[in-house]
Formats: sequence, structure tokens, C-alpha cells
Amino acid sequence: MSNGERKNHGRLLVLFIVGVAFVLAAFNGGFFWPVPVIFAGAGASVLLVGLLSFWAMHMRGKADHKAMEIFAGFIEKDAAPSFITDDEGEVLARNSAAAVRFSGARAPTFAAELRSVFANPDAVIYRLQCRARLDGNAREDVVTRRGHVRLAVHVLEDARFLWRFEDVHERAASGKGTEAIPLPMLTVGRGGAVLFMNEAARALVGQRVKSLDRLFTDLPLESGSMVSIATAEGNRSVVVSETGQSSVRREIFLTPLRPDAKAPGADFDKLPVPMLKLDGDGCILDVNALARELLGPDAQTGTQVSEVMQGLARQTADWLRENAREDAVPKSEFLRLSRNDRETFVQATLSRAQENGQTVFAAVLSDATELKTLEAKFVQSQKMQAIGQLAGGVAHDFNNLLTAISGHCDLLLLRHDQGDPDYGDLVQIHQNANRAAALVSQLLAFSRKQTLRPETLDLRDTLSDLTHLLNRLVGERVTLTLSHDPVLKPIRADKRQLEQVLMNLVVNARDAMPEGGEIRVDTEVVTLDKPVERSRAVLPAGDYVTVKVSDEGIGIEPGVLQKVFEPFYTTKRTGEGTGLGLSTVYGIIKQTGGYIFVDSVPGQGTEFILYFPVSEPEEPASVAPSEPAPATAPKNGDGVVLLVEDEAPVRAFASRALRLRGYTVLEAESAEDALNMLQDKDLSVDVFVTDVVMPGLDGPTWVRQALEDRPDVRVVFVSGYAQGAFSETGPQVPNSVFLPKPFSLNQLTETVFQQLH
Repeated sequence: MSNGERKNHGRLLVLFIVGVAFVLAAFNGGFFWPVPVIFAGAGASVLLVGLLSFWAMHMRGKADHKAMEIFAGFIEKDAAPSFITDDEGEVLARNSAAAVRFSGARAPTFAAELRSVFANPDAVIYRLQCRARLDGNAREDVVTRRGHVRLAVHVLEDARFLWRFEDVHERAASGKGTEAIPLPMLTVGRGGAVLFMNEAARALVGQRVKSLDRLFTDLPLESGSMVSIATAEGNRSVVVSETGQSSVRREIFLTPLRPDAKAPGADFDKLPVPMLKLDGDGCILDVNALARELLGPDAQTGTQVSEVMQGLARQTADWLRENAREDAVPKSEFLRLSRNDRETFVQATLSRAQENGQTVFAAVLSDATELKTLEAKFVQSQKMQAIGQLAGGVAHDFNNLLTAISGHCDLLLLRHDQGDPDYGDLVQIHQNANRAAALVSQLLAFSRKQTLRPETLDLRDTLSDLTHLLNRLVGERVTLTLSHDPVLKPIRADKRQLEQVLMNLVVNARDAMPEGGEIRVDTEVVTLDKPVERSRAVLPAGDYVTVKVSDEGIGIEPGVLQKVFEPFYTTKRTGEGTGLGLSTVYGIIKQTGGYIFVDSVPGQGTEFILYFPVSEPEEPASVAPSEPAPATAPKNGDGVVLLVEDEAPVRAFASRALRLRGYTVLEAESAEDALNMLQDKDLSVDVFVTDVVMPGLDGPTWVRQALEDRPDVRVVFVSGYAQGAFSETGPQVPNSVFLPKPFSLNQLTETVFQQLH
């Protein structure tokens, strides 16, 4: 329990004591009759406030605990020691790297943990927390006897802080620390005191110096200039590169010149880190070999840096302008490179310097693609979870409305024939209700919460049945070509949903070829001997059936390619698309257990490739020969149906529909009412028709209680949620079927009839 929680519990305890004292005083004080009533009322009010506060604190504590689990799980994968603390510095969570780095007994506070690293951590922590409250995050480099450490903090919700501790040398390109960097480097503190020299600097100078005046003959230093230093072998010329323009700490890199070197920057190209030299307007003055390799061929002298890389949250010009200020503190910036061959991110740190009276910048770059990829995975997972929860809730409420709309429309259609003037209007209402239901189904498909009915399929048969419809969809100017592997293996999927996937992909391919062309659909069996990683997904080894849908259209730009599966993202004009087509495809494929990838070259075309695991054939069970099934049974029937539905419009429609088919219907608006009704032992019920999600007891719970006394009653569950929404509430209910909303009059009555017969 944190200090804040202890304080809250203490306040509640005081509140309860005061309330009890008021009540006791009301009954034992011997006051005149109005006074005890006032004291009792005041005590009851205080106790009520205390109970409500305790309940709110309990619920908030559960939410905080869940959030803390999410944050702790996120930092557990971080290679650097990470902590989560409250506002008073109490450690709430730490990752495995922190346990290894700070071995021994776990300290209760973050400051106590850091005392093993440097002497006075409280001042550093306080300073960083104050800056983080203003900017959302802060960081500071601290020089210790063991080297440099970097402490970074991010503000979380509810006055909590995420701390990240790392040794600066771990970020070096060689992975062996600043000692292993071949470029001589000094760390300088206040008054020109040399705090640290790496091995390359000690080898160059020949000894360990304690101040700059013992090393340089001319002070102050000017970054980018050629100066002379005193070494054990005499004076030697070096080029000075200075970073960290603050009074607390500066880093000075020394580039020794070869005897035949004529320019100060002769060895700049061989620096062991990617570096750029920019003027005040962002024009590239120089770029070394590693930077050219990272940035690509567009990184040339004279090119504007904005043409090579763009900021993610702001323009590159704003970033340069901020760092040009005299009081600017060097900050890292994440940027996306303007490369067409691959998506690459870099982390750039600018250091301001003066050269020939002009402001210049030294930009140190590091490849941040892996970091941004991990961040994108985390953000995408959070977004998918949030939209999935939203879609499930929207689908439930919307499906209830659609059930009432389409159901009452069915009732009206029973009383109107085709010659009636209102018949056409009723048909339009019915058709648009079905369109709305299809849109909700797309939301559920994206969130992977729809109810699938998988079966073993041969893709050749599925595509053969679909060919006629696909040819009509593509039109006359587009040619549809199908090619199948002669030894295609079966897969397991929902045929109706798979057809929707193929239609969506073919329609998108058609729209990408306004002038016409060819769409190819190829199927093939692929065997992966080992897991394959592609587009942030890992395909396990095994046999797959692949479906490739390729076109010769306009293609997709690399910047757009990463977003095509996002919900509501579309490149079509307003009114031409909902942005749910490819996100629906993605949801169906993932729920089926498959994978989908996309490749595209602008101006040449796009190819979507689907991977479905091969379904192992099941041995058919031996069954005795049976008589041919009788003809379709009539839809009318007799029997008693107990209808439990909390939505009054849905209950009204379902009740009328069942009565029209000859059933006796008993209605209940809640599970509790249904159980009270069933206490009458003389009441005979043949079928329960119940909603799944209701206030109070849910459908499966009350049905299990009722079946203890009436085990032979059949059950029909109806719900606006998918079937999987209640599959984990308990064991399977016997003699039950599931009917998703929205359902029509015929679907409801036929389902009840099938359960009875």
C-alpha cells in the first residue's frame, strides 16, 4: 500500500469514528428529544459519506491496480532498469533489469535505490520531477565515479512517474562503453575541470589531466576549429567538436589530424557515429560515412535536412529554431527518413556551436527503427483493444434497436401484400435495417468478436461458387483470372466470411484500376520449414494454403501502406467508402487463425497474400444408415415459451411473433422475474428464450439455476454481442442454441420450432 493510500485509509477511519461518535451521542447523551435526532442524522450522514468514499476508493484502487499491471508489463520488456513511483518517491513497480542492476534488498523509495550509484540522489530526483510536471518528461546525465548515467522520467496518470536508468556507455555503437570508442573524448565540468577521459583520449595525451589549461594551449575552445594540444610526444593538432553547451557538463571530442591533413575536417568522415553538420538554416554542410549509409543517397552536402528527414510531431524547422536559442537545452528528436526503400526512424540530438561567427549544429544520429516499431506495436495493441471494446458495446445496443426495427417491420409486412401502397416503403425500411446490420457485423469482424461458423473448405470450390458474382463485380473493363494449385489442401474457415474477404479484396483491386486491367487470384500450398517473421508478425512453421489477390493498378504509397488495415482509414473520396473494408478483412483473417500481408509498388500494382493453416483431415465417424430425412417441418407449433428480455421493444416484437406461430408466451423483463415465475411447480414451460446480457443475473446464470428443477427445458440464447462474449461465464448450457441479434420473425420462430422438435 502506498503512502497516499495509507493517508486515504486514515482519513476514512477518522470519518467512521466521528460518525459512530455522533450516533452514540444521540442515544446516550441524555439530550432533549430534537437533539438525539439531529445527532443520529448527522452520524448517519457521516457514515454514509464514509461508505461511499470507501466504495469509490475501492473501485479506483481496482482501476489503479489494473493500470499498474499494464504499465509493469510494458516496462518488464525494457532492457534498461525502470521504476514506477508515486509522487512521494515510493517504488510501486520495478522491472527485472532494475532487480539485476540494483541487487540486494529492495529499497522502499527510489532515492534509496539510487544511493548505491551517487551520493545525493534526492536533489536530482526533485529537479527532474519539477521539470517533468511542466513538460511531461525530463532527463539528466549525471557523472559518477563509475562513469556516466542517464536518468529519465515520464509523467503517468494519477501523479505517478516512470523512471528509466541507463548507463550512457550502453548506448555506444560498439556496445562496450565510452572506453571502447576509438575517438578521444573528454567530459568537462565547471571551471574547466576534466571529469573523465576515455581510453583513446588517455592514449593520445599520454597521461590523465585534471583541467583544460593543462591540455590546450589556447583557451577558450571553439567547436569545429583546429587547435594544438600538449601530449607526451609534444604538441599535436586536433579538431575540437564540443557538445552539451551547459555550465554543468560538456563533452569534447578530439579528432587527431594526420600529418598530411590540410583541412580541419579531414577525419570527420571516419567518426564512429553517424553525424551531420548543419548551418543555422538547416542546410547540410557535411555528412560522414555512417550518416550517409543510414540516411541514404539523398543526404548530400547542400541539401536541406527537411528533404532527408521529417519530424513526427512538428516541423524540422521548428526543431532547429528551438535549438538555436542561447538558453536551449539539447533534446533528442525522433524523425522519419524520406527513404523510399524502407521505413526508417532516427533519433537525432542537436548540439549548437559557433564557427567563424556563425551558428552551426552538430547532429548525432542513431537508428531508432526498432524502438519506434515496438512503440507502434504497443500503441496498435492498445488501439485495437479500445476499438474492439467500443465495437462490442455499440454492436449490442445497435443490434437491439435493429431487432426491434426489422422485427416490427416483419409484422407489418404480414399485413400488407405487394399491391398495398405502403408495401414498398416497408421493404425499404427492411432493406436498410439489413444494411445497418451488415455495418455492425463489419465492426464486430474488425474487433474479432463476431460469431464464426467454421467448416472444412476446399478453396477451389469456394472460388468456383463465387466466380460468377466476382465477374459481375469487376465489370467489363477488368479481367478476372483464377489459378489453382492442383494439390490444394483443405482449410477450416467460415465460408460466408471468407467470401466477404475475397469480394472486398477484388473490389479494392477493381477500384485501383480505373482504366481496366487484370486481377489475378492464385492459390498455392506453401510449406514453411522454420518460423518466418514478416511485417511485425511471425508465421509458425507448417503447411499453409495461400491466396494471392494481385492487380495492375495505381499501387499504394509506402507511407499509406502501413495504415491500410486501420479502421475508418480510406483514400477514397467522401461517400465512396467507409474505411472498414480492409479492417474487416484483417479481423476475419485473424479470427480464422490466418495471416494477411500486402506488397505494393506505386504505379505497378498491389498484391495481398493470405495465409491459412492447412486443416488436418478428420477420420469420419462410422454411423449406421438412417432413413431419409422427412420433408421440412411446418413453421407453426404449440408449446409454452418463457421469453426473458430486458429491452421492451425487442420483447414486444418477439412475443407477438411467437404468438402468431401458435405458441403460448410468458414474458419476463429480468432474470429475477423469470425465476420467481418458475417457482410455480404447476407451470409448464417447454422453451426458454432469453437475452444473454441483462441487469442483475445474466442469461446463462439464471438458466443454469432453472435447469436444476427443469432439466428437460430447451434453451434459445439471443444477444447483440457475439457468442464468444459469454462463452467464458461458465460451462456449456445443455440443450441450448445461440441466435444472434438482429434476427427476423422467421429466424426466431424457426429456431424455437427446431428446439421443440
